[in-house]
Amino acid sequence: MDSVVSEGVTEGATTPAFVPAQPSSGRDAVAFEPQEELQAWQTDRTRAPIATKIVVAGGFGVGKTTLVTAVSEIQPLQTEALMTQASEETDDLTATPDKTTTTVAMDFGRITLDDDLVLYLFGTPGQQRFWFMWDDLVRGAIGAVVLADTRRLPDCFPALDYFESCGLPYIVAVNHFDGSDEFAAADVREALTVPPHIPVLIMDARQRISVVETLLALVGHALDATPE
Repeated sequence: MDSVVSEGVTEGATTPAFVPAQPSSGRDAVAFEPQEELQAWQTDRTRAPIATKIVVAGGFGVGKTTLVTAVSEIQPLQTEALMTQASEETDDLTATPDKTTTTVAMDFGRITLDDDLVLYLFGTPGQQRFWFMWDDLVRGAIGAVVLADTRRLPDCFPALDYFESCGLPYIVAVNHFDGSDEFAAADVREALTVPPHIPVLIMDARQRISVVETLLALVGHALDATPE
């Protein structure tokens, strides 16, 4: 969302969160809704934020949209479409019987992790018929979070194979659903044959702090894997 910053603010003065255009009096006067709170790097024109791209991938219904929504500091962009009977033979709803929509393009959100470190999150569609979009979504990304559901671990194999083949740093985040059996990270690593240097975390895609910790783990792993 674009924000209007006053040109006349002197150094050291407090910059207002927004400066609405002044409407004429009378009937033309309208109420203005406050915009999002500006970050420090948005008000200081001498500071250029470090913008990084993160991809969130995994199987169908594993929680990618939930993760992006839980952590995004802006209104997330979602491309959710209602599921119809046409997908009954391809989309298995056994583990997620209440799911009524699915991502058909991508999810997009933004989070500021530090004063000038900004992560742009791109959630991939999970169904195989949308995999052709992955090449475009991962272009320019520093790493990926592969979400896994312990009730259907094989669903994340395509994402693991994809990032292994393209050489993009990734971590595995196990999203435990209510009512599902809980497993230790070591057990999931063994089941998925994830290499020892790849972080495997247990998290909750609904909880902001849990998602932030997952993203921090990915950034750290990406820096270790590609320090340049």
